[in-house]
Amino acid sequence: MINKIRAIQSSDKKPTILVIGDLMIDHYITGSASRLSPEAPVPIVNVKNESVTLGGAGNVVQNLVTLGAQVTVAGLIGNDTAGTQIMEILSSEGVETHTIITDETRPTTIKTRVLAGSHQLVRIDRETTDAVSDSIADELMNHLKGYVEKADMIVLSDYNKGLFSPSLTQRIIIEANKQGKKVIIDPKGLNYEKYKGAYIIKPNRKELADASKTEKINSIESLQQAAKAIFEQTGTAYLVVTLSEEGMVILSEASYKLLPVKATEVFDVTGAGDTVLATMAYFIAAGLTIEEACELANHAAAIVIRQVGSATTTIDEIINDIERG
Repeated sequence: MINKIRAIQSSDKKPTILVIGDLMIDHYITGSASRLSPEAPVPIVNVKNESVTLGGAGNVVQNLVTLGAQVTVAGLIGNDTAGTQIMEILSSEGVETHTIITDETRPTTIKTRVLAGSHQLVRIDRETTDAVSDSIADELMNHLKGYVEKADMIVLSDYNKGLFSPSLTQRIIIEANKQGKKVIIDPKGLNYEKYKGAYIIKPNRKELADASKTEKINSIESLQQAAKAIFEQTGTAYLVVTLSEEGMVILSEASYKLLPVKATEVFDVTGAGDTVLATMAYFIAAGLTIEEACELANHAAAIVIRQVGSATTTIDEIINDIERG
């Protein structure tokens, strides 16, 4: 396996990945809190620092860039400061952004987290989650067509912020399949029928339970039963279900394979699903099998959950993690 990875790493041809998804800014306000407000029983935070990073699909993009992919990203931003910040961060990382549409009717999604030390006190969301208009959907599809053709793999990163309306999601998947391109989806919400025709759908255990109307997934039998409902709805080739501290499982209609977790230490699972999605997409696009790509994604997830906050990993770090056993 390591020889295969090194061959991919040293190749002049890097996988070209088109990421379509919900773009957002993660805004962090950090400080100290040593007393309560006299106005209400809430802590007073003395602000020490503010920072912004890419959230949502942007975290998938950053994981792909760190692995070495050539990335194009498509999605929506508002005509506002946060939208400008997203464009600046993506451009600084060498990401193609011509497929990002400015929607004058909605703000760029911002998630503001207020932290005292390492403790999160509150999260404030500024967003509109209404489905995209027909005119915006048409504009996005017009921008996408040439990029779908150039891509080795297409990733849909759905954070349920309104971009992936059923009609637009189907238009994207149909266009990709028409051009012989595999689509990998990180899903949200209960309507998986909109993902019909995708190659891989990657829910976590809770998302799969909710979408399949399964009360509890606590065994491989209940997992397979839940997966059966999704296969019937979508016709997808594979479901890759992340199981938190238990690792992940690859399911097809005929079989399954459990990949136990690789992590020995867990500090923060934030963004680990994005790392799994990006690593799978990268290595499948580079020619590995889904089983090989998921094995590497398991190692990548183990690396990032040892760190605090959304993190990325490199091919060298994945190789080192494998060698450490």
